[in-house]
Amino acid sequence: MNLQLERPIAFIDLETTGVNIGNDRIVEIAIVKILPDGSKQVKRKLINPTIPIPPASTEVHGITNEMVKDAPTFKQVANEIKQFIENCDIGGYNSNRFDIPMLVEEFLRCDLNIDIENRKLLDVQKVYHMMEQRTLSAAYKFYCNKELTDAHSAEVDATATYEVLESQIEKYKQIGNTVESIVKFTGEEEIVDFSRRFIKEKGVEIFNFGKHKGKPVTQVLKEEPQYYDWMMRGDFALHTKQKLTEILNRTLLKK
Repeated sequence: MNLQLERPIAFIDLETTGVNIGNDRIVEIAIVKILPDGSKQVKRKLINPTIPIPPASTEVHGITNEMVKDAPTFKQVANEIKQFIENCDIGGYNSNRFDIPMLVEEFLRCDLNIDIENRKLLDVQKVYHMMEQRTLSAAYKFYCNKELTDAHSAEVDATATYEVLESQIEKYKQIGNTVESIVKFTGEEEIVDFSRRFIKEKGVEIFNFGKHKGKPVTQVLKEEPQYYDWMMRGDFALHTKQKLTEILNRTLLKK
């Protein structure tokens, strides 16, 4: 194994009803967990999203409403999934922009909080795009010299992502062979909320949208406290609202 691990890393791939983090739901989850000794554990589940799967989404991943009607809901398997990825770093393909935010949102709907701050989030797509600029299927062909059959099957995609990373480590010595070195190489920004409504500049959370874009969140909450209420009533992701509340509580404690 090329990748040197201090703790397990869980490669996650989701198939969903759509790409809206706040409104869409998971219909399949696959997790390929790689342990420091190189052994692999796999967990795959079909999920009843409790909302209809649009035909356009079914065309992408092949999962129909009939296939998931008797499957468990995410709430029914949430604790099992949370325990499976406990104490793991998390990897994936475009995972920092989609899979992890979607997964966190589903956990929050179940009133479960998953610790992201103390995990390394390794997005294999970032290495690929910095080096070659293509899709997962092309990456698999380029790095592994194999065709990606059954693409958009969650387990196939998650496994392919891990294999691509193994080949990247072998090909690009400059990225190192640890999760920490690769995350440092890709230069992933410090995430506040996964919808990027807030970003950090010099350690300070600032708004990344709307009329207060560029302003420190704490400043706005002090000068315009009703803005907090507006956001909490608005159509923002639960993770965004959670982080806004954390910033507010921290601001109140400083008074």
